[in-house]
Amino acid sequence: MKRIFNYLKESYNELVHKVTWPTWKELQSSALVVMVASMIFSMIVFAMDISFQKILEGIYKLI
Repeated sequence: MKRIFNYLKESYNELVHKVTWPTWKELQSSALVVMVASMIFSMIVFAMDISFQKILEGIYKLI
């Protein structure tokens, strides 16, 4: 029981005194980067999906 209490106390102290939290502006900037990167990645996957679909349709027509 003492170990659990000590762990929680140390975790709290670390979160309050040692962790640096981002500012609101930094958080918004990071969120924007993640959204843009996600959109780019989804467009690449969509283009690959359409390409493979067309390639396979062409192969199936030959068979």
